[in-house]
Amino acid sequence: KKKKPKLLNKFDKTIKAELDAAEKLRKKGKVEEALRAFEALVNQYPQSPRARYGKAQSEDDLAEKMRSNEMLQKAINTYDEVVSLPNVPSDLIKLSLKREADRQQFLGRMRGSLITLQKLVQLFPSDASFKNDLGVGYLLIGDNSNAKKVYEEVLSLAPDDGFAKVHYGFILKAENKIAESIPYLKEGLESGQPGTDDGRFYFHLGDALQRMGDKEAYKWYELGYQRGHFASVWQRSLYNVKGLKAQPWWTARETGYTELVKSLEKHWKLIRDEGLAVMDTKRSLFLPEDENLREKGDWSQFTLWQQGRRNENACKSVPKTCALLERFPEATGCRRGQIKYSIMHPGTHVWPHTGPTNCRLRMHLGLVIPKEGCRIRCAQENRTWEEGKVLIFDDSFEHEVWQDAENYRLIFIVDVWHPELTAQQRRTLPAI
Repeated sequence: KKKKPKLLNKFDKTIKAELDAAEKLRKKGKVEEALRAFEALVNQYPQSPRARYGKAQSEDDLAEKMRSNEMLQKAINTYDEVVSLPNVPSDLIKLSLKREADRQQFLGRMRGSLITLQKLVQLFPSDASFKNDLGVGYLLIGDNSNAKKVYEEVLSLAPDDGFAKVHYGFILKAENKIAESIPYLKEGLESGQPGTDDGRFYFHLGDALQRMGDKEAYKWYELGYQRGHFASVWQRSLYNVKGLKAQPWWTARETGYTELVKSLEKHWKLIRDEGLAVMDTKRSLFLPEDENLREKGDWSQFTLWQQGRRNENACKSVPKTCALLERFPEATGCRRGQIKYSIMHPGTHVWPHTGPTNCRLRMHLGLVIPKEGCRIRCAQENRTWEEGKVLIFDDSFEHEVWQDAENYRLIFIVDVWHPELTAQQRRTLPAI
């Protein structure tokens, strides 16, 4: 059984009745009254840590009610004041700083949150949970190397800490230390400890096992699906809208975007010729794929639209192609996708992987396709490209690509909103 935190110092015990009365108002949802009551107590007893903490909590509640960032900043400041008072019970310091860090993260103040978490770790060096939170703080600002050091410290203090294990495994996987990441991710997930049951860890463990040629990957994907993290064993995107039609392969008619498909197929030679002209320049506009999806080979892309934003410089090089696409907002306005040329050279293999979201479909227009040796698998079905023809698939399903031809393969990729998304969802879904 968890011990109840000790929140009252000697002095606060003498005004317990007044503190309890104010807290009762807060718990009943009478937020404004509670705030007034705690403010009065702070004015009367400025050295009372519990009164100050109650004020911070009331401001926090009111910020949520009013949806006010300004009020939330007041709460953050008040949580910070609690800690600077004399004779504050250690449990109250922990609660105040932990909540302060959490609210700073909510406001996007990641560096401020990091300073708060560092303070917690300095004050309570033997508490692994604060170190774990600090590790997450570093990850949130993209500082993997400091996060890694923190989790190494935790695991030297507490070798069975499942939270530290999954995060350490996650960092190793990001460093492409695939084999090393597997035991940490696996043991962390098997621990069942709070904070370990997260779709990202099932995703990365399965991916690491697949890259090592281990069929056990699908056991973990199945478990991730059963835990509600994936839509299915094959469809493993993590940024989803529930209830959208889910199938690996689509026809133009099923998408409802027949005009776009007709236009791409009708003008495929124009799109191809502009792409080839860009390829032939020495300006190196095609950039190598940088998401670590290749087992081997050479795969580069030239992006025209990213997250619904047109790349003006890129479009200057292929003006007719960009003008053609402007008529189709389902593609140019798709903030969860891209529009790009993709060139893949012989000897390339792309690992099985899934896209990040079920909110888009991906169109592939064949531009230069070798007679044989190129194929794509989506879920359990293989297909090949044809010059001048559009293939449509849902890249939130696992897919894999092989290029074993004699010559390069050039395609044009156009992402479109999933046809079942409402106009409101298309406007408001955050970009990916």
